[in-house]
Amino acid sequence: MTDNRPTANEPAQDENQIIAERRAKLARLRETGPAFPNDFVPADRAAALHAAHDGTEKETLEAAGIPASIAGRMMLKRVMGKASFATLQDSTGRIQIYLSKELVGDEAYDAFKHWDIGDILAVRGKVFKTNKGELSIQATEVRLLTKSLRPLPDKFHGISDQEMRYRQRYVDLVMTESTRNTFVARSRAIASIRRLMTEAGFLEVETPMLHAIPGGAAAKPFTTHHNALDMPMYLRIAPELYLKRLIVGGFERVFELNRNFRNEGVSPRHNPEFTMMEFYAAYGDYRWLMDFTEQLIRQAAVDATGGAKVTYQGREVDLSQPFDRLTITEAIHKYAEPGYTDEQLNDEAFVRAELKRLGAHVDGPPLARAGLGALQLALFEETAEAKLWQPTYIIDYPVEVSPLARGSDTRPGITERFELFMVGREIANGFSELNDAEDQADRFRKQVEAKDAGDEEAMYYDADYIRALEYGMPPTAGCGIGIDRLVMLLTDSPSIRDVILFPHLRPED
Repeated sequence: MTDNRPTANEPAQDENQIIAERRAKLARLRETGPAFPNDFVPADRAAALHAAHDGTEKETLEAAGIPASIAGRMMLKRVMGKASFATLQDSTGRIQIYLSKELVGDEAYDAFKHWDIGDILAVRGKVFKTNKGELSIQATEVRLLTKSLRPLPDKFHGISDQEMRYRQRYVDLVMTESTRNTFVARSRAIASIRRLMTEAGFLEVETPMLHAIPGGAAAKPFTTHHNALDMPMYLRIAPELYLKRLIVGGFERVFELNRNFRNEGVSPRHNPEFTMMEFYAAYGDYRWLMDFTEQLIRQAAVDATGGAKVTYQGREVDLSQPFDRLTITEAIHKYAEPGYTDEQLNDEAFVRAELKRLGAHVDGPPLARAGLGALQLALFEETAEAKLWQPTYIIDYPVEVSPLARGSDTRPGITERFELFMVGREIANGFSELNDAEDQADRFRKQVEAKDAGDEEAMYYDADYIRALEYGMPPTAGCGIGIDRLVMLLTDSPSIRDVILFPHLRPED
C-alpha cells in the first residue's frame, strides 16, 4: 500500500519541484479535453451520508444498493494494486471512497493513480461499509474536476505558524476542522441575531459606509477623499447617528449588522475593520435594553453552540443566569485589590494620583481635562475591568464620557448608560438616547473642545444630526454588540483574528 505523502524518514520534496510536476500533469490534461469541467452537481454531502447510514448494518447497506454522488477535495490516497482508497472532503466533512479497476475501468483507474492530494474529484457509486465497518462509497465513476497545483501542508493541523493560518485562510479552512467549526458557529450566531431581531419587530436597514462627518463613537477614523465631490470623507466608525435619524423619520425599531473601521491599534481583541450589530428602539430605556440584550446574547449562544454555558480559555462562562449589574464604583469595590474607601473614590485628587501610580497617562488627553466621573472610569479600567469574567453590566456612566447618552433625571452628571463585560472585555454598549437637541449640541461643542485640546478620538460637531433632533426624536434606547468579540467567546478563540476570515496583516516580505 502506498500514498503520495512523504514519510517521517523521507524529506519532503522541494515545493517548487512539486508545483512543476503538477503543472506538467495539467498540461497533459489540457491536451485531452476540458481540464476544468463544470458539468457535475453532487447529489449528496458527506455529513448527510454519515447521518443517514452510519447506524446501518453492512449487510443491509449492501442489499439496499443506495446510490450516491459526491464531490470534494482528496485529502488521503492509498493505492493498492487493482483497488485503492481515497478520502474526500466537502463542506460538511469527509467520506471514504473505494475504487477498483473492475468498476471504474482501466482508463479512469490509471488516471486516478496519477492524481494528487488536494485535487477535487467527482464520484458516483453506491454506499457500503468496509469489513472494518467504515462507511464508504464504492465508486463506479470517478472524474477529476480541478487540478491542484500547490501541495497542501503535510501536517497543517495544529501547526504553530499562526500567521500562515491568518494569511492563507483558504488553506487553514481546508486543513483545520476547528477553524471551519468556528466560522460555522459565527454564521449561526449572526443568523440567530437576525431572526430574533426580526421577530421582535426590528427592521434591518443599511446606512452609509462613507461619512462626511465621522460620528457615533469616540474613535480615530480612516480618512479618504471623494474625487468627484472633491471633499474629504471618513470610513464609518459607527452607524449610530444615521440609525437614530431613521427613528426621527418614524421607523420605531431598526437594526444594522454593520462593518466599522477605526484607525487604531491592532491587538488580540482589536482589528481595524470589525463587525457590530447596532439597534434602536423607540419608547424603550436602558433597563429594557439590558433585559433585551441579555436575551439576545443568550439565545445566540444556544443557537451557535447548543447551550448557554460556554468554556473560554479553560473557565466557564454562564450565560444562562441573570447578568450582574454594577455601577463603576461598585465594580471597583468588588474587584479592585487591595480596595478603596468611598471617600477615596470620591476624591478627584486621590483618584488622579492613584491612576498615575498605576501607570495611566493622566497628564495627556483625554485624562488631563477629565472630571471625577471619567477618572473613576479610568480607575475601573485599570483595576476591575479584566476581572469581570461572568456577564456583568457596568451601569450609570458619567456624562463627560457619554456624549450621546441621555442624562439621569435624578443624578446630575450621570447618564442612563451601560457597558456589558464578559471574560474581562467589553461586549456591548448601550444607553437611553439623548433626544434633547440643545443638550446634544452643547455636548458636541464640548467634544470639539476636547478634539482641539488633542483628543484624536473626540467627536465632531454634526449639524445635520442636530437638525434631525430638532424635528423631534421619541424616547429611544440603543445598543451596539461587538459580533467579533461575542464569537470569540462562543468559540473559545483567544484572538479576534481567529474569528475574522481575513484579518489585516502586514504585507509579506
